[in-house]
Amino acid sequence: MKRQKLGWSELAILGAVPFVMVLGNSMLIPVFPKFEQVLHINQVKVGLLVTAFSLPAGLLIPFTGMLSDRIGRKIIIAPALVLYGLGGLVAGIASVTMREPFTMILAGRVLQGLGAGGTYQLAMALTADLTTGEKLTRYLGFLEASNGFGKVVSPILGSLVAMISWYTPFFVYGVLAFPVAALVWFGLNEPNPGGEGESWSKYFAALGQIFKKKGISLGVAFLIGFVALAVLFGFLSYLSDVLEQRFHLRGVMKGLAMAVPVSAMALTSYGTGVFLEKRRPLIKGTLILGMGIAALSLGAVPLCINTRFIFPATVIGAGIGIGMVLPPLNTMITAATSQEERGVVTSLYGTVRFFGVAAGPPVFGAIGFEQVSLFYGVGAVTLAVAVLGYLLINSRQLMELEAS
Repeated sequence: MKRQKLGWSELAILGAVPFVMVLGNSMLIPVFPKFEQVLHINQVKVGLLVTAFSLPAGLLIPFTGMLSDRIGRKIIIAPALVLYGLGGLVAGIASVTMREPFTMILAGRVLQGLGAGGTYQLAMALTADLTTGEKLTRYLGFLEASNGFGKVVSPILGSLVAMISWYTPFFVYGVLAFPVAALVWFGLNEPNPGGEGESWSKYFAALGQIFKKKGISLGVAFLIGFVALAVLFGFLSYLSDVLEQRFHLRGVMKGLAMAVPVSAMALTSYGTGVFLEKRRPLIKGTLILGMGIAALSLGAVPLCINTRFIFPATVIGAGIGIGMVLPPLNTMITAATSQEERGVVTSLYGTVRFFGVAAGPPVFGAIGFEQVSLFYGVGAVTLAVAVLGYLLINSRQLMELEAS
C-alpha cells in the first residue's frame, strides 16, 4: 500500500472535520435550559435533541465506513458535511417560521445526524491510511484534540450566538460545514481510494477473519468507547443544569465555565497522543488508568454536589480521565486492520461512540441529576468496564499489522 507524508495543512483539514462535527451536540448543551423554556419541554425531551442527532449517525456510520472502503473516504466525507449543514438550516428555518417547531427541529437534527455519520470516523481512517508507524498515535491525538477543542469553543459559541436568539446556533452549522466540505474535497489527496477491484465476498471474508481473531479485544474496546462518551456527555448535560440552577451562571459566563472540563480533555488528549508516540507498550495501561480516573471522579460527585468542588470533579473525570482514554483507544482500533477494511471497523467504533453520546444526556436526565445513585451507578459501570478492558484487551494483537 502506497502511503505519503501527511503534511500539517492536510492534518489541519482532517482536524477541521471532528471540530465541526462535535459542534452538533456540544454547541446546543448550554442552550438546553432556554429550549426548555421557549419550547415548553422537559429535560427528557430536550435530551432528544442529542438523541435525534446521534442515533441516526450511529446507525449510518457502519454503512458509510463500508462504502468508503470500496469507493474512498473523501467522496463520502465532503457530501456528508454538506448534509450536516443543511440539517442545521432546516432546524433554524423551522424555529423562525413555525409556532410549534419542535418536531421539525428534531427532523433537522436527524438530517444532521445522517451527515455526521460520514465524518469523524472516516477522518480517523484516512489519517491512518496516510500515516505510518508511531506518528499515528500523535496524529490521532491531534484529531481527538480538535474534537476536544470543538467542545471547548462550542459552549462559548453556543452561549454567544444564543444571545441573538435561541435558534441562532442552528444556522451556525451551515456557515461552518460548507467551507470545510470544500476544503476536504479540494485540499486532500487520497491515495489508492477504494477497494482496488476486490470482490465483496473477499471483503467480507477478510472482515470475518479480523473479527474471528480480534473480536474480543475489539468488542471490549467498542464498549469502552460507548461508556466513555456516555459519561462525558451525561456529565456535560448535568453541568449545564447545575451552572444555571445552582450557581446562576448564564450566557457567556456559563459557556466559559463549561469550557474548563472540555479544555482539560482537549489538552489531555493531545498530550496523551504525544506521550504515547514513543511509548507504545503503555497504550493499554493509559486507557485503563483514564477509565479508572473517570470512575473515581463520578463517585466523588455526591460528596461535593452542592459546593464549588464540583468543578475539580468534572475536570478530573470528564476532562482528564476521558481525555486519557480516547487517543489510545483510537490508535488500537484504527491500527487493527489494513486500509482495505479500516473504514468499516473504524466506523463501527464511531457507531458505538455516537450511541454513547445519544444515551448519556437522556439517561442522566431520566434518573435525575439530584439522585446520588446516578453517580455511584455510572461510576460503578465505568469501573467495571475498565476492569474488562484490563482483562480482555490484547493491545499487541490489535496493533500487530502496524508493527509488521
